[in-house]
Amino acid sequence: MTRRLLFSYLTITVVVLLLLEVPLGFFYADRERERLAADVEHDANVIATLYEDSLEAGGPLDPTPADVYEDRTGARVVVVDTDGVSQVDTAADIPRDFSTRPEIAAALAGTRTSGTRSSDTLGTDLLYVAVPVASGGVVHGALRVTLDTADVTARIRAFWLALGGVAVVVLIAVVVIGWVIARSVTRPLRSLTADADRFSGGDLSLTDRPIEGPPEIRSLDATMNTMARRLDGLLSAQRAFVADASHQLRTPLTALRLRLENLQNADAADTERELELAIEETGRLTELVTNLLQLARADDRPERVDVELVELVADRIDTWTAVADELGVTLTGPRRSTAGVQDAHVVRVVRGAVEQILDNLLDNALAASSPGSSVDSRIVTPADSSAEAPTIELRVVDHGPGLSDAAKVDALRRFWRGDPTKPGTGLGLSIVEALAVSSGGAIRLEDTPGGGLTVVVTFPAGGCASSIGS
Repeated sequence: MTRRLLFSYLTITVVVLLLLEVPLGFFYADRERERLAADVEHDANVIATLYEDSLEAGGPLDPTPADVYEDRTGARVVVVDTDGVSQVDTAADIPRDFSTRPEIAAALAGTRTSGTRSSDTLGTDLLYVAVPVASGGVVHGALRVTLDTADVTARIRAFWLALGGVAVVVLIAVVVIGWVIARSVTRPLRSLTADADRFSGGDLSLTDRPIEGPPEIRSLDATMNTMARRLDGLLSAQRAFVADASHQLRTPLTALRLRLENLQNADAADTERELELAIEETGRLTELVTNLLQLARADDRPERVDVELVELVADRIDTWTAVADELGVTLTGPRRSTAGVQDAHVVRVVRGAVEQILDNLLDNALAASSPGSSVDSRIVTPADSSAEAPTIELRVVDHGPGLSDAAKVDALRRFWRGDPTKPGTGLGLSIVEALAVSSGGAIRLEDTPGGGLTVVVTFPAGGCASSIGS
């Protein structure tokens, strides 16, 4: 990129130099030629006035003024009479017939002429000026001045060389300054490229060096650092998850292997018992794998949809009522309107999230509840819910032993179990938290007044949500 920037700077500079210097060079050349022609024409008119009376009288002409002018300027002066025969010639003998020369014929006709022609004899360009020598409107002869343009050509060439020198100096300065600027511009990009290469190689560590450059580059650096931190966190969490899952799967697999080995040496009386225990371990293993799959799907962050919360809660309570009745626990919660019309609590969640959240929360609550107690599911619009970001809370309240403040923190960790002697995988609340976060919500654990645990899951309200109680 440094070379491309430098090439861009040079291209712009060359274009600007061409646009400025080329017209300037041609303007200078034209001005020098025009000034020389004007000076020579002025001198020719002055010399013509000196020979005007002599040509009118028809007497001999004094060559002194012409010789003096030739000595001063190096120009050739020719004065001819009305027949075009030279009377004065500073470069050749007289008389000679110049009547066939176009500029002389034009001057004898009363017209001033000037121009440039190439001289094969001298090998250079000559500027000529021919003026009539006249008085009272009568032409008495003509005067022609020819001058070698080598001096003007040399001055024009020197000016072009000067312009070229300026262009070279400017280009060298642009190369040096442009290289410094291009390196300073691309330095943060090179640093970002090095970071990206390091990230792609698995090294997600961040450097302390600040990135200097335009706001877009600094923003890109901040975004890449944020990405690296998140990737590092995700990979760390993934490694921890794999390690925990391997550890948790090892126990039921080991127990299952031992049960199967025991079957080899078991007698008929013990075979049925060992098979039952093996089936129990298989069920535990199936439950663990199912929960792991739910947790993995929750981390995928699928598309969110609007669902009616009251309807879903009522459905799950109906499903879990049979289990609660066996345990002697009463399930309460919002019920469908008998009239078929109810106030809606619409939330925007991952498809199927509410059902899985309720299943895990009700399962935990029933396991922690003693016979004769109750588990209540409530839908609440929190007081701090704003019109810009409305939320709805689902609360599952039990009256069991509850959790300490430290245990509330540990309960959200994967595979944590408050009582290892009781069946379970320790993934229920982790799945609830993952599904809530994937849905744009959150989870918190609170103490139930009078004893017990209240799990509060916050959901973002959907497009049709209204704020009501239930």
